[in-house]
Amino acid sequence: MSDAPELPFSQSKRRIEPVQQRSARRVTHLLDAAAAIIDENGIDGLTTSDVATRADSSVGVVYRYFPNIQSLLRALAARNLERFTGAIYDSIGSDSVQWRDALDIAIDTFIAFNREEPGFRALRFGDVIDRRFLEPEFSNNGVLARAFVGLLAEKYDFVPDDQIVFDLEVVVEIADALLQRAFLYDKQGDARFIDRAREVSGDYLRNRSALPGEQ
Repeated sequence: MSDAPELPFSQSKRRIEPVQQRSARRVTHLLDAAAAIIDENGIDGLTTSDVATRADSSVGVVYRYFPNIQSLLRALAARNLERFTGAIYDSIGSDSVQWRDALDIAIDTFIAFNREEPGFRALRFGDVIDRRFLEPEFSNNGVLARAFVGLLAEKYDFVPDDQIVFDLEVVVEIADALLQRAFLYDKQGDARFIDRAREVSGDYLRNRSALPGEQ
């Protein structure tokens, strides 16, 4: 075992890295606490003090990362989108998955998130608060459609054009309306509306949309 003293830069690095890691973990913990409260009490039941208590933290720490409830909800909605699109991308990794089949995967993922992801059914991507909650330039469904197009473009190696972006945004609007209704009264989702979401949005894609260069 060496008794050589640590160099100053090593000590400094050891101090900095845990601070960054602790901050990331703390933000995750606060968002997890907020999601759990939303699951139990809905969005209107979310308070800064309750988040602090659930996260075993203080109101001051919550405000350090989130100046108000709106900013906390926005961060949670953005995390929902990141996790949602990440789950879709992981699911379409197989080379056997055709691009239109990715729509069914997206619907399956949305259903799973409504059933399993804490707070998702009440908040989703923030559209229940403001239809332009994530980005002022686009509706939330527009942001989601563009994220979905980005996943497809990366997976199937094409450059998106305006038509495919528009078609996917139409599909997202159709599916979102039906899936919202499916989970409005039923925590597991009304199968009739889920089936219609698949049918109507799938028909639209089959009849209207093609990847650039696809016959």
